[in-house]
Amino acid sequence: MKPLENKVAIITGASRGIGKAIAISFAKAGAKLALCATNEQLLQAVSGEIERLSGQKPLCFAFDIRDGVKITEAVKKTLDTYSRIDILVNNAGTTRDQLLAMMSEEDWDFVLSTNLKSVFLFTKAVSKVMIRQRSGRIINMSSVVGITGNAGQANYAASKGGVIAFTKTAAKELAKRNITVNAIAPGFIQTDMTAKLGEKVVEEVQRLIPLGRFGEAEDVANTALFLASDHSNYITGQVIGVDGGLGT
Repeated sequence: MKPLENKVAIITGASRGIGKAIAISFAKAGAKLALCATNEQLLQAVSGEIERLSGQKPLCFAFDIRDGVKITEAVKKTLDTYSRIDILVNNAGTTRDQLLAMMSEEDWDFVLSTNLKSVFLFTKAVSKVMIRQRSGRIINMSSVVGITGNAGQANYAASKGGVIAFTKTAAKELAKRNITVNAIAPGFIQTDMTAKLGEKVVEEVQRLIPLGRFGEAEDVANTALFLASDHSNYITGQVIGVDGGLGT
């Protein structure tokens, strides 16, 4: 039997990078999927890839991840379709980097609402379902930057640090209903986001990473699969670094 056989998972930010890798990993593990992202074209491409791989077509929801009404609608449609929700992966995120003294209020609000408020809204909506089921797995995507900080990323670091604090609090509140809540803190992973870094920056960063290289999206997906599976039954409120040793 596959590790996520007959489990239903909602994954945000599923159209590319880490979110796409998690979606594919979960599909291979037997999960039924509901995928959320902003870009409908990319989302449909991922959906088609998963359908060819697993024979099952995921539900797809393309909308602004900061929209609470759309989140509620997506959760309801998922529940109406599959009758349960077992796993939530809050992966959607963005950056708008700038030095603190020059950062606009708009860029601060946009990053905080995308990276942190969406986690609150999705968790609130899905946890109500999981509480009734008396079971569930919630996995929140933080970042090594949420632990260490990083110059030019005050908004991003604050949002990802907030995800960690939120995770630990939600874990305490939901444990009595057999719902685990954990966070993953990736370091530098080879995605579209890190592809924008210049060669010199990449070399400098790699020198700081004990393993000496960037990670792959699949490294994070493997960790998410573990946290979503029965192998993690007694793990909650934790932050697991997938960073090649950068955060140690």
